Amino acid sequence: MLKGCTPWPAEYARLYRQKGYWQDVSIPGRLAQSIAQRPRKTALVYGDERITYAELGKRIERLAAQFVHAGLKPLDRVVLQLHNVPEFVYAYFALIRAGTIPVMALRAHRHAEVRHFLAASGASAYVIPDVLRGFDYRAMAEEMRAACPALKRVFVAGEPLAGQVALGSLLEASLTSAETQATLAGVKLDPSEVALMLLSGGTTSLSKLIPRTHNDYVYNALQCGRIGGLGEDSVLMPILPLGHNYNLSSPGLMGTLYHGGTVVLAPSPDPETVFPLIERERVTVVPAAIPLVSSWLNSTVPERHDLSSLKVVESGGARLAPELRARLREKLGCMPQEIYGTAEGLINMVRLDADEEAILNSSGMPVCDDDEIKVLDDQEREVPDGETGELCVRGPYTIRGYYNAPQKNREAFTADGYYRMGDIVRKRARYVYTEGRRKDLINRGGEKISCDEIENYVFAHPKVKAVTLVGMPDETFGEKACAFVIPKPGETLTLEELVAFLKAKRIASFKLPERLEIVSEFPTSPVGKILKRELRERIAAKLAEERKG
Repeated sequence: MLKGCTPWPAEYARLYRQKGYWQDVSIPGRLAQSIAQRPRKTALVYGDERITYAELGKRIERLAAQFVHAGLKPLDRVVLQLHNVPEFVYAYFALIRAGTIPVMALRAHRHAEVRHFLAASGASAYVIPDVLRGFDYRAMAEEMRAACPALKRVFVAGEPLAGQVALGSLLEASLTSAETQATLAGVKLDPSEVALMLLSGGTTSLSKLIPRTHNDYVYNALQCGRIGGLGEDSVLMPILPLGHNYNLSSPGLMGTLYHGGTVVLAPSPDPETVFPLIERERVTVVPAAIPLVSSWLNSTVPERHDLSSLKVVESGGARLAPELRARLREKLGCMPQEIYGTAEGLINMVRLDADEEAILNSSGMPVCDDDEIKVLDDQEREVPDGETGELCVRGPYTIRGYYNAPQKNREAFTADGYYRMGDIVRKRARYVYTEGRRKDLINRGGEKISCDEIENYVFAHPKVKAVTLVGMPDETFGEKACAFVIPKPGETLTLEELVAFLKAKRIASFKLPERLEIVSEFPTSPVGKILKRELRERIAAKLAEERKG
């Protein structure tokens, strides 16, 4: 395995192969199986462009050969930062087919993050758009080239600057099938080797690099697709970034293509874009997140379109409140499917045939029978079912260590190889119920307040469109709860109204928010997670200013 990565112990590798989780097939090799089974079926839709499985395969192979001709070598790291366009799909599979390791950056990342990804991975190449939403990625790439000596090549989807290479010219190159095969004949992909690197989801520091192998990531995509009910009739429309684990393989792009479905790329998450596309392309599955779901439920656009094809709206990134899950069924006539997991491995999914309680309240159960999960207290003791603690996991697609990060690995993994999720959960048999991030619990003078719990109650208020709860500093109690609320259009809300509403729920008084901040939007990460750290900093600064006054 690539130096700096932690392999699975030999006895676990043998077990995972014996049980068929690891099939010793590469990521592009598994896609080739789908291509061979249905060459004329539509694999990818973007605007008026419809790409068959056969054409998708040809473009990937041609681009992979061109990457080799351009000087990329096996195990070279390549930062891939493209938005949701066909070029992302071609470049992702082609880089892996060429034996290189794509590092999955997101569109919103800028100089500080990209410099970190390039330096931490030792990347020799960088794949970018030209200009997107007014930002020139080409100019940033040139700054990165000056700052990172290992970076030699920049590939651009669009118009390149001098010294950069247009992806379009590589895709249009007149290589014959024989020439392509001859070029790639020397590239041997080891299914046990690292295939790509994802980014850790932390919001308090620069992301760590997560090495995923062919074996574990193929299984991740296939199994999530099975649990998600994907097949040849499935039409999935990813809206959040494809470079994120959720939309890439859980089940996402890879899960859909591996199971013979069609992927429809949406140029925007706006209701005015999403719902006409669902109607036109007969979309069956849409992976979403809380901000998107909230926006759609408060829009009148869905009512103007035929959504009869839509079977499932998945929700990932953070727990969707039961109130919003119920409203999804009522308004869109589809199944809400909670997906909770991590780019480091473990994926939990609510089963499509689950009972009502699990559908509305749970965060799902592991997709693999051999996902070993345990819930630990602060003394690292396993707690009984129903009690809260930190979720820890090991299994056939959960990493055993970050890339080149020995100190982080000592913090993030137990001595026996379990990954610490950092989430506070309750476990009932195999079903998991998230209570929020470990650091998101508010400690009010020793009484712990679960932000997730209170947010669920506040969501039910008729004037509330969206809410997030954070801790604010307090000289007496250490922390108190502050609710940031986006009201529904035309509505106003006071702290007194909110507290009265919550008291009627008969919850403990120490859990009541002691401050209300009305906002028009929340700060979010590139994948739609609310950045609570920024809100905590905002309210702390505001309180400090008020004390001065």
